[in-house]
Amino acid sequence: MLKKSLELLRLEAAETGAHTLKRSLNGISLIAIGIGVIIGAGLFSLTGIAAANNAGPAVTLSFVVAAVGCAFSALCYAEFAALVPVSGSAYTYAYATMGELFAWIIGWDLVLEYSVGAAAVAISWSQYLIKFLGKYGLHIPAQLVMSPFETATLADGSVVAGVANVPAMLIVLALTAIVTRGTKGSAWFNGLVVALKVAVVLVFIALGWRYIDPANYQPYIPTNTGTFGEFGLSGILRGAGVIFFVFIGFDIVATMAQETKNPQRNMPIGILGSLAICTVLFVLFGHVLTGLANYTEFKNSAAPVAIAIEKTPYAWLSSAVILAILIGYTSVILVDLLGQSRVFFSMSRDGLLPPLFSRLHPRFHTPFQSTLLLGTFIALFAGFVPIAVVGEMTSIGTLLAFVMVCLGVLIMRRTNPDAPRSFRTPWVPVVPILGIGVCLVMMASLPWGTWLRLAVWLAIGLAIYFSYGRKYSKLRQQQKQQAA
Repeated sequence: MLKKSLELLRLEAAETGAHTLKRSLNGISLIAIGIGVIIGAGLFSLTGIAAANNAGPAVTLSFVVAAVGCAFSALCYAEFAALVPVSGSAYTYAYATMGELFAWIIGWDLVLEYSVGAAAVAISWSQYLIKFLGKYGLHIPAQLVMSPFETATLADGSVVAGVANVPAMLIVLALTAIVTRGTKGSAWFNGLVVALKVAVVLVFIALGWRYIDPANYQPYIPTNTGTFGEFGLSGILRGAGVIFFVFIGFDIVATMAQETKNPQRNMPIGILGSLAICTVLFVLFGHVLTGLANYTEFKNSAAPVAIAIEKTPYAWLSSAVILAILIGYTSVILVDLLGQSRVFFSMSRDGLLPPLFSRLHPRFHTPFQSTLLLGTFIALFAGFVPIAVVGEMTSIGTLLAFVMVCLGVLIMRRTNPDAPRSFRTPWVPVVPILGIGVCLVMMASLPWGTWLRLAVWLAIGLAIYFSYGRKYSKLRQQQKQQAA
């Protein structure tokens, strides 16, 4: 199996000059990037769904269980990010431990997650924008907020067909422009977005705490209905599976390794710091949410926070929550755009994709052509494809990457036991094995449609690899030259 040596990866990480990414991120920037994608709109919807259908008030325990499951993988990511500070995240780690073919599969898989996820989030962002503007009497023509395959019935009873989802396209293009200018500007913008978003979450917790009704916590763990996953202990575990996807995002932090100052120190800080901060916020958020309203009131509601706010005298908070959701979606799109372009950058540098995807801007030192191309594709996808077709962004790709990273730590500890590690995953092999187990269970619980989409995407990717990537692989060409 063709693998990249640890020495070669470290040489790549040490490269400087016009053809390398600019190191401008510190530990705080990485934590902000992690929080930016972890605290998305999912927090404002999945919490109520998990409480109403699975865990009741014990949804707070579900958050803890999900966080612990993520922590196993995060610890493995932190070791790799410090050991191999090169952009590409799980793609690069797989290249060093399991070989080129597995690396391609993971890289191609991550790009699917980031790209389709960004499009789906942009479409939903557009829908929330309409709600927010509607509160102030501002309205966008229905034709300009739908794809050509969708129709809407107006107040007068007439039916109109969509032209394009213009707000979804504009937000993707605007964020693409920000990402193209470099991670320093992106990090500054993301930091501002994260500050505003976290502020709204803290305001909700602080104001809502005064109006908690202790009776809503009785019983804290509702009795199981006789069906696995419907309350009781199994409900807490199923709830953890539902909200697990809220935590995903620290893997994108790992794609920023080659743009990070002192990555051996700052990458573990960014990965573990963002996870720890979000866990505390999520537990407090869930506690207040289920304390303000009985968990049964969240049944079939995609906006449980609005229900909870009605239990307080702060009606204005409803608009603030919608604004927070908009902000949350914005930062998720931003970080998705950053992540997918950096994965393609690494794959292109290895010769597995055309040079276009690794060509850097002479001033900003960013893969601008790749970012513009992918950003335009995502914008068109968001503007002309209905969200029902785009589908709910799932995490099967990330879960597969988690499995590979945990497995990679086990392999690297055996093949390179003496390599200097500024951060070491504790309790190996227990932590990586637990990480693999948790992720496989989560993957097994996903619907078959998710597996089907993954299989189709991977089939396309393998066709590209065997027709182009394998032929132009720089590592493969170097080995041929050495053999000759």
